[in-house]
Amino acid sequence: MSAAQTTAADLPPAKQKTSTGPGAGTGSTGAAGKRARKGAVATPWLLLAPCLLVIVLVMGYPLYRLVSLSFQSFGKSELWGFKEAEFVGFDNFAKILGDGVFWSVVLRTVVFTVGAVVLTMVIGMLIALLLQKVSGVVKALISIALVASWGMPIIVATAVFKWLFDADYGVLNYLMSRLPGVDMIGHNWFASGPQGLMVIMLLVVWGAVPFVVITLSAGLTQVPKELEEAARLDGAGAIGVFRHVTLPILKPIIVMLTTLSVIWDMGVFPQVFVMRNGNPEAEFELLTTYSYQQAFVVNDYSGGSAIALVTVLLLLGVVAVYMRQMLKIGEVE
Repeated sequence: MSAAQTTAADLPPAKQKTSTGPGAGTGSTGAAGKRARKGAVATPWLLLAPCLLVIVLVMGYPLYRLVSLSFQSFGKSELWGFKEAEFVGFDNFAKILGDGVFWSVVLRTVVFTVGAVVLTMVIGMLIALLLQKVSGVVKALISIALVASWGMPIIVATAVFKWLFDADYGVLNYLMSRLPGVDMIGHNWFASGPQGLMVIMLLVVWGAVPFVVITLSAGLTQVPKELEEAARLDGAGAIGVFRHVTLPILKPIIVMLTTLSVIWDMGVFPQVFVMRNGNPEAEFELLTTYSYQQAFVVNDYSGGSAIALVTVLLLLGVVAVYMRQMLKIGEVE
């Protein structure tokens, strides 16, 4: 049989091409994959939605009112509806930034915050290191005491400190007067601003140290003992081991704790307010109490809002520094 005589029936059936590329599959399968990917992206946001809604309701509106009031002329007449609030632009900020009293309050707040943060971190680190050297029973007892003091309400702790440092019935004056050559009976710890702020600073540090100790103690458990032993074999002492081994590992935790301490200590209000019987003198004014005084005592709500907004901006600057440090450390990509 010649090639010309070959019919189509004699030829083998043609093979059908089968796609094996990356896009193989039915259209329904591809659509299902896209829906699954969209669902995976949307699920975290759906879970976060209730929390975000609460944050917007609790913080969003007050922040909006704070910003709006700081750009208005708003006093008692506007509060009671006798007068419409007037937009004044940056006049409130120009007023407070040109006031020497405001800058003295800012300086006092910065000094108070730095002192409280340094004392908190140093004392907290020392206690955390000490807890690594004591027995389990002692460590448990100290931890319970720290948690109990940390859980004490601020108002209760402030009332206790106010009694301890009372000029007439204070326990501290009595105990110090028992020392040879020391007479502290009737000593007024709040006779001067610096001395009184030191007492308030001790109260703030006392309330903040437990959290720092507990957090640093948890971090110290992650320090490899092998690295410490290797450093000691290389001739490093206790300070050298802490500086070259422990401190670098704890650096992210220390940065976080320092940032939180700055934010909390700049926002100190009830301690000063209660210690000074609801009316802090000028030498005891911090940014928070000064904003309160301007808004609710002087009835200059717009001026108080402007001071509060400046405080918020300062705290945002602290947060920005924190984020930058975390980026350097490599915790945030």
